[in-house]
Formats: sequence, structure tokens, C-alpha cells
Amino acid sequence: MSGTEKKTGRERGEEWWRTGIIEMRPGVIRLRGYEIQDLIGRVSFPALIWLMLRGELPTEQQAELLGIALGAAVDHGPQAPSIAIARMAATCGVGINNAMASAINVLGDVHGGAGEQALTFYGDIAAAMDGGASLAEAVSVRLDRFFAEEKGYVPGLGHRFHPIDPRAPRLIELTRDFAARGIVSGRFADIAEAIEAEVATRKGKTIPLNIDGATAVIYGELGFPPALTRGLFVLSRSVGILAHAWEQSQEADRNKGPLPREWLWAYAGTPVRPFPGDSE
Repeated sequence: MSGTEKKTGRERGEEWWRTGIIEMRPGVIRLRGYEIQDLIGRVSFPALIWLMLRGELPTEQQAELLGIALGAAVDHGPQAPSIAIARMAATCGVGINNAMASAINVLGDVHGGAGEQALTFYGDIAAAMDGGASLAEAVSVRLDRFFAEEKGYVPGLGHRFHPIDPRAPRLIELTRDFAARGIVSGRFADIAEAIEAEVATRKGKTIPLNIDGATAVIYGELGFPPALTRGLFVLSRSVGILAHAWEQSQEADRNKGPLPREWLWAYAGTPVRPFPGDSE
């Protein structure tokens, strides 16, 4: 077709949602070029996630490591806002999808975004190393900039509930095992541990790696960009959200708020006063 020829209505319609992810017509479903019937029963769910996001099938070992990271962050109990919201939504009588959507919608920068922030931080250090800096130099310069220009906690370190996040050491151990077998490089594990060590030196105490920092290591080792890390966390935490929403929906409680009824909030507004014109 020349540049001057007009496309037919059907051609314009076909290009309305142009995608390289799925081909579908009556009797045919292909994901990234693979027949769905060829994938069913032969490809794990983590491998399918990889295929959908990356366009190619991973090796079995890559899919295994991705599954390990996804499995580690599925739940953190009702004290996590997303889980609490799922349970409260269920007590309002809404369906599972409504409860899950309510919970997922609070997974943002503060609750759920630390993995993306950690991997971005690691990536800055990796880029400096690619430019010729040593690991120690790259970590030191990035932390200098963080403490001079940014606020809050170093991404991927510390936990408000756990002195040591029990998930993180195991994830790093497994990453090291996969690196020893040549499946990943181990570079991001080196970066994370170097950050932890340098922060401990500067502050005089260890602030251990947390789940976000550890899963960011794995996602970085597997080549996922930081922005996808947040979506992968949503996929992971959705499992816990679903479980809690379902469990709560089976109970008799209705309209269950964030606190027991006998614990009311603290009021800090204007003291009681008469309505204008009423006698005092």
C-alpha cells in the first residue's frame, strides 16, 4: 500500500489497538506467537508472566527465580494497609473483585513502591560501575547524593515491624545460589549488600535489607526494569489480598471498621459550642 492509498475501515479497526502481545480470532489464541494450547500444562505461571512482559520464554531456572520473588511477598497480615482494606471492603458486602480492587488501589509510592525505588537506586550504582567506578565508590557517591538531596529511608533497607525481615536473607541466599550456577550474575546482590554495609558504617548500626530491597535484587538480576517491579509486587500481593478478602467474606462481621468499636479516634477540633442564636 502506497502512502497515498487510504486504509479500509477494517484495516483502521485492526490498528486501533495494535499489540505485539496477543493474536486472537475465532478458534485461535496466540500469546507472543505461541499457541495457547501449546503453553497450557507446559509453562508455569511465572514463566507465562515473563513471556507476556518480555516477549520470550525464560529458562526454567529464570522462571523459578522469578517465582521465588513473587512468592516471598504474597502477604504481610492485616497490619499492612492493603490487606486491612481488603478485609474492611469485604465486611461492607462487596464482591471479591471490589475488595481486591480497593486494596490494590493503595499500592503506591508509600505502600508498595519501595521495590521500584530500590531497583532504581541499584541501577544508578550499576550505571556508575559501568562508567568505571568501583562498587565501593559507586555506592558511596550515590549515598552521598541521597543524604544530601533526598528524604526518608534508603530504599530497600529497614522495616518498621521486623528487626530483621525474615524474607530478605533467604532471598539473597537463593540469589547467590542461582549466581553460583551461572543463571544470574549476582551483581545486584553485591550492590544491595554493599549499600547495607556502607549505611551501617555511616550510621553506626546495621539497617538490614528488607523484602523490597531483596526482591528488587532478584528482579534486577533477571533484567526487569524498575517500573515493572511495582507491577510484579501487585501481582504478588494480590494473592494475599484475595485470601484475606475471601476469608473475611466467610465471616458474619459486617461494616467492620479499622478499629474495634470501643476504640474511638482522638478528636482534636473545636470544643463543643452553641449554635449561633441559641441561648447559652
